[in-house]
Amino acid sequence: MSSDNAQGDERSEHSGAQPPEQLALLRETVRRHQEPRARPRTWRGAAPAPELPVARVLVDKTPPHLDRYFDYAVPAAMHEDAQPGVRVRVRFGAGERDGRREGGGLRNGFIVERVARSDFPGTLAPLAQVLSTERVLTPELLRLCRAVADRYAGSLADVVQLAVPPRMARAERASRTEPAEPPRIPEPGGWTRYPHGSAFLHALADGDAPRAVWTALPGPGWPEELARALAATLAGGRGALAVLPDGRAAERVDAALTMLVGTGRHVLLTADAGRESRYRRWLAVSRGAVRGVVGTRAAMFAPVRDLGLAALWDDGDAAHSDEHAPRPHAREVLLLRAAHERAGLLLGAHARTVEAAQLVESGWARPLTATREMVRAAAPRVRTAEEADEARDPAARAARLPSVAWETVRAALEHGPVLVQVPRRGYVPRLACQRCRAPARCGHCHGPLEVVAADEPLRCGWCARTTTNWRCAECGGVGLRGQAFGTRRTAEELGRAFPSVPVRTSGRDRVLDAVPEGPALVVSTPGAEPPAPDPGYAAALLLDGWALLGRADLRADEEALRRWMGAAALVRGQRDGGTVVLMADPTLRPVQALVRWDPAGHAARELAERAELGFPPASRMAAVSGPVDSVAGFLREAELPADAETLGPVPLDPRARNSPWRGGRTSPSAQSGPDAQERGRPGVGEERALIRVPAGRGAALAAALKAAQARWLAGRAGAPVRLRVDPPDIG
Repeated sequence: MSSDNAQGDERSEHSGAQPPEQLALLRETVRRHQEPRARPRTWRGAAPAPELPVARVLVDKTPPHLDRYFDYAVPAAMHEDAQPGVRVRVRFGAGERDGRREGGGLRNGFIVERVARSDFPGTLAPLAQVLSTERVLTPELLRLCRAVADRYAGSLADVVQLAVPPRMARAERASRTEPAEPPRIPEPGGWTRYPHGSAFLHALADGDAPRAVWTALPGPGWPEELARALAATLAGGRGALAVLPDGRAAERVDAALTMLVGTGRHVLLTADAGRESRYRRWLAVSRGAVRGVVGTRAAMFAPVRDLGLAALWDDGDAAHSDEHAPRPHAREVLLLRAAHERAGLLLGAHARTVEAAQLVESGWARPLTATREMVRAAAPRVRTAEEADEARDPAARAARLPSVAWETVRAALEHGPVLVQVPRRGYVPRLACQRCRAPARCGHCHGPLEVVAADEPLRCGWCARTTTNWRCAECGGVGLRGQAFGTRRTAEELGRAFPSVPVRTSGRDRVLDAVPEGPALVVSTPGAEPPAPDPGYAAALLLDGWALLGRADLRADEEALRRWMGAAALVRGQRDGGTVVLMADPTLRPVQALVRWDPAGHAARELAERAELGFPPASRMAAVSGPVDSVAGFLREAELPADAETLGPVPLDPRARNSPWRGGRTSPSAQSGPDAQERGRPGVGEERALIRVPAGRGAALAAALKAAQARWLAGRAGAPVRLRVDPPDIG
């Protein structure tokens, strides 16, 4: 790779006759520029370093078409401090000021290597400052970031920004500590419930690199089992890393691991720790003082020394997909780490994604599952009830519950708390005309109207305007009916049906950490369910199953089953009286998979259908989004692989809730313009095209898209387009 100086070429214009002395000076200047130099000339006459006087720098926040290293001269005064991996400040870009050529503004960067000479023919700018002598960008971390950037058609600088946390000077001044002695090999514990569980732990302790897809049994035991796998790896003298979808899950695994190995052998990396504390812990890992890491998504890049196990819990959770460019997924990053660093891998969850099923089918990983007898003993009893069933009890009709659900709740409350999962938050987030069933829309922006409280007027879910005299645009009716009910409305109805039982809610605004003992009703949105005291909830109601199954998304069935199993796993086993009632059509395949507690079989069938239709993960896909003219021009000029297939483009509605962009729940005014572009949301009048290639050709597709993006931006052919490799939503 050829390197360029940040200032660019300085060219002298020559027109008309020139004196001979000026011509001679010009020739001498050209000759000196063409001759290779072992020691670069620097600005302001600064003396270069005595050895390896050129620093190759990865400059932060460079445009995608400048995804390369830039050469800078190392002044003699910085020779000792300017080592590979440290943070520096450099002048980047050039401009005019008062008729003179200036060196551009200061930017942060990382030195990636020191070399003896530069290929750049001009004058090298010197390093402006060495910000820290801490070598935070190690060669191993740099290789990982490059692999992630290549996989996702992104720039290396963007990935490094995700991998290396911001510098906190006070944390760097903390004294270095020596690594602790490896702990003792833990007992198998709950892993004895799996036929090959003990062998998996022994392989980790012996220094092997087993790869497994773990279908965890329902119940509260998975944090301790995951911690035992990490402890076995640490006992073998190697590093261990576990990535969890949220801070609550990470804290549970951290507490379990602390009970097994004590303090000082691992750290917890979550955003709740604060920037300075988190950076101090990250430095302890980078320096090799600790070898164990438990954390959330950003911990996937943690620079663990001699990595022996990379573990990921619930890889289907959307929290594992980073929303910052180039939007890597923690599962794919850990797969790269396991392959490049020859480490073990553990993908664990109560459910199973199609990507995990593909790893098992290809033989790259082995299944780690319990016997059917053990599953039947640990799983709760699952019953189904269609929402059209007529309740025989008046109180049941008031609570929107069919008789089987009502009887289950009433009996379970005598033995402990009951969990109620509601797919939507709020009060009544979805309304329709009582006469013609047409959706109730806002007269200003055509957004959905919703009820936020029983005594408040209707409000638009997009522009937040209130409506007092609504009239249906289709039939002129003035009556409204609820099409979907949120957690607050459900909690209100259950409170009336069970007046002597406390009702608690858990959702995005306030997530409960735990539930106290005793009878209680816990109404929660998917993913926010708090664990109940051992042995778990006495029962669970999974309401409005149609809301999850009816999503216009390829992953609708898989995601519905994952959310149902996550809630049902918190319920005590069938032998302890645990019961789950699912409000959905009992003939549907995800419903049957929950009844049989067979996530592996459901994932295998989903994978077979995806392969037949040519959808991921049987193929690789990328999305190109942006203004209509830009998307069309980009696709025309992109040199895609010969076996690439383009689907679309199709218009993007920035107001649609089923938009493939996560910003679809804000107002239309916030979804267009520069701010929307920076957040990755579609603007008005945009479209998206999908590009599909066979499995095994993803690297070629990513390379072609990255090259096309560089040419597009360098040529300024039109408005920028957004690229996303492996888009999560393609429905």
